[in-house]
Amino acid sequence: MNTPLYLYIHGFNSSPQSYKARHLGNWMKQQGQGKRLLVPELPYQPADAIVLLEELLAEQRRRHQQPIVLLGSSLGGYYATYLVETQGRESNLSAVLINPSVRPFELLDVWLGENENIYTHERYLLTRGHLDQLLTLNRQSLHDPSRYLLLTQTGDEVLDYREGVEKFAQSRQVVTEGGDHGFQHFDSYWPTLFEFANDDALKQQAEAYLKAMTSPADNATNPADN
Repeated sequence: MNTPLYLYIHGFNSSPQSYKARHLGNWMKQQGQGKRLLVPELPYQPADAIVLLEELLAEQRRRHQQPIVLLGSSLGGYYATYLVETQGRESNLSAVLINPSVRPFELLDVWLGENENIYTHERYLLTRGHLDQLLTLNRQSLHDPSRYLLLTQTGDEVLDYREGVEKFAQSRQVVTEGGDHGFQHFDSYWPTLFEFANDDALKQQAEAYLKAMTSPADNATNPADN
């Protein structure tokens, strides 16, 4: 089969219960495609998160022949970049980066100390060791920029969107004025996401969904998060 599998990688202090993950997952289930989206719950330790993701990718490759598209939100975008750079040459792996963190080993410095996951309520201590783990995952250059689609909003209150624009300058980009770190109106970008993934069937279904949502009764703004 050539239809891709999707692996959603959530952000820092997030979980599979984040709005974007749930919204996309529920919609894909409605299309009868729910099994094509995987949303693992990641450990807070970066090294453990990468091991989990690498093992999951290896398992999917053993079971399936489809290409795999990573959907990385915030810190998940950083993880997705590492995975594409370390595995992309040998596999059909690409990534959609949604307000990605480019330098989380610097950004998360202000979060050092005790933290609590807003979804799972797991409490943990973020240390310099975690930041060092993140630094080891950093990839300065991209071996194949065409493997990435950057979706970013200039109103991101957590990250400087310009860092992503600069790092992925040779990749396809959709830069939207305004918005926020949670990435407002994520579903409006589904057709672009599926077009990048060469998934014509889901692209058409997403376009039909958006067309049906344009009635006045459906114009309410949805919340969004990582």
